Amino acid sequence: MARKNLLASVTASIKGDTASAEVSEARADYTKRGASRSMLQSLDEMAEASLRMVDGETIISLDPNFLEGSFVADRIGEQADDFETLKEAIRKSGQSTPILVRPHPDATGQYQIIFGHRRAKAARELGIQVRAVIKQMADIEHVIAQGQENTARADLTFIEKALFARRLLDRGMTKEVAKSALTVDDSLLSRMLSVVETIPETVLEAIGAGKGIGRDRWEELKKLVMVPANADKAVEFIASEEFKDAQGRGEGFSQMLAHLKAKAKKPKRPTTDQAADAWAPENKAVIIASKSKPKGYSLEFTEKDAKPFGEFIRSQLDDLYEAFRKSEKKQPGD
Repeated sequence: MARKNLLASVTASIKGDTASAEVSEARADYTKRGASRSMLQSLDEMAEASLRMVDGETIISLDPNFLEGSFVADRIGEQADDFETLKEAIRKSGQSTPILVRPHPDATGQYQIIFGHRRAKAARELGIQVRAVIKQMADIEHVIAQGQENTARADLTFIEKALFARRLLDRGMTKEVAKSALTVDDSLLSRMLSVVETIPETVLEAIGAGKGIGRDRWEELKKLVMVPANADKAVEFIASEEFKDAQGRGEGFSQMLAHLKAKAKKPKRPTTDQAADAWAPENKAVIIASKSKPKGYSLEFTEKDAKPFGEFIRSQLDDLYEAFRKSEKKQPGD
């Protein structure tokens, strides 16, 4: 409804105005000038508040100390610089946008924040009241409104949205509720949940909100830590000074990814000389190198007696194998 129409509906009911449309228009034009402008704004705010009250909503100023955060967190940590900028803007110009709260389901006289946590925190630190819209909401309505507001502002990172979805499911919400709250489809929700269910919780907490880290890089980390040994390496790495220094520069995630990729490279195969055991008689006329393999065992004969001795061994294989079988059948203590 336009501002002029809101004013007209309020003033008509107060004054019982029966004048012509031309006179009403002239009076409306007059009220837009000079000192009467403040009256117009006051009447306009009254009209807007009345409409909200009809819809079951009320705009009031609340003591932020009577507010409790949402029962499902949607952020990981907080950027100090961003919050200080918001607080300074509210200090200078006031709070332009109300927060949304609902009556606390368990505590009389208190309220639960649906969205606007940082605005409420800024008001608390500034020692001022916070402007809020109060609306009765069930838990499902609460989380959908909370998720959609943050999604509309593109305010949450990929991993924050993914963790928010998992927390909703952990609280018994359905996947349909999670999809509605985040405005995502089945495929994207499945990928989000796969990431947060595969990467160790301690690693997620250490990396934090991950501003600037997109879905593809999170999925790359997920694929690496699907190998249990890599998951252990990731947990070890976040405790290192290398990670802490990198995280301070905003490069913790990149350093972890590089660390795991380097560790995931296959080591070089050892050469035969490194892996083999050798036997030789005193005269060194033959040297036999033996090597155990994953699926076999090899003997290599070298030096001048290599060929004749090798042929001799080959001719004795039946007897040698029979002797081996008999030795296997003997039990210790026989």
